[in-house]
Amino acid sequence: MEYHVSERNIGALEPRSTHHISLELHENSDSTRMAEIKSASRRWEDMETDVLVKIFKELNMIELAPVALVCHAWRSACSDPLLWNTLDLGLLKSNFIQTRASPYIWVDDRSDRKLMKVLRIGMSLSRGTVACLVFHFNLYMKDEHLSYIAERCPHLKRLVMPAWNRITKSGICQAIQRWEELESLTMPSIANPSYIMEEISRSCKNFSHLKVMGTFDMNFASAIATNLPKLRVLSIRCSILTREALVFILDCMDQLEVLNISHCLLLDSLMATGKKKVSRELDSEIRSKVARLREFLHCQSGSCFACERITRDEGLMRWYKYEEWFWRQDEVGSLTLGDYGKLFDEACLDLGFRI
Repeated sequence: MEYHVSERNIGALEPRSTHHISLELHENSDSTRMAEIKSASRRWEDMETDVLVKIFKELNMIELAPVALVCHAWRSACSDPLLWNTLDLGLLKSNFIQTRASPYIWVDDRSDRKLMKVLRIGMSLSRGTVACLVFHFNLYMKDEHLSYIAERCPHLKRLVMPAWNRITKSGICQAIQRWEELESLTMPSIANPSYIMEEISRSCKNFSHLKVMGTFDMNFASAIATNLPKLRVLSIRCSILTREALVFILDCMDQLEVLNISHCLLLDSLMATGKKKVSRELDSEIRSKVARLREFLHCQSGSCFACERITRDEGLMRWYKYEEWFWRQDEVGSLTLGDYGKLFDEACLDLGFRI
């Protein structure tokens, strides 16, 4: 038996069959790929928040900004308090010139704009979860910056801000009023500390830790003892400290538990020349008074490099001459600063905030 298939029929059948199979394969491939993409998308979005947070902890602020735009889950993870508990901007400094007139400092506009840009990114990502803010002693912000922070960090508990030259009395007081949860403050020595201590007393009921970077005299001691009688921790390291102020603090602040006067120049009674004498050792009266404290930290050793520096600088520590980590140290564990963390690292300075 013979079978005859015409060329016309072959030509009519083969191309149609091949095209049909090819189209079917293409459609199946596209469907599979779309399904894989959707599945992958769902997998990323459905990841547990704690897993995302662990991953995002390896990113700095610049890297987090685009990540937060991926989806709602990622945005939420980028604002997790575990990421933003501490925002350490200790690497950021102002470009400044010292002047003879108040506020004794001039800062260029570029530095102010850079700081505001950093704050906008940080405050936007953190969504009010920052509990601790750290600034460099050469970062001179204005009321504008401080107000922006105060409005967006309602749960701030610790503020390290050693430079107040460009901040007004009303500016710092308005900020303190917003920080009802503030517990710890690192501040410079100022001429009239009473107003800030009064504001802290009114607004911050849980305030307990104070560090003063600069001269500590009777003016400061009286302001603290009068307004912050429940203060538990006080650090005055690497400063000029008058004996009168020290005795006043020990006599009047019954609830003080920890006092750090390490590497201080302790000024005693007036000499015939009119200058105050530097005491190299604590007398028996002071030793008796500090005995009640849970912890008293003191160092006036001739072999201590920090004591050598404060003596050489005549009681006004020139922090800029020394290692970057030096000013961040404190013998009180709750007041010392560790490393800068990942949120604002060297990469942020090198890449993301050039203006």
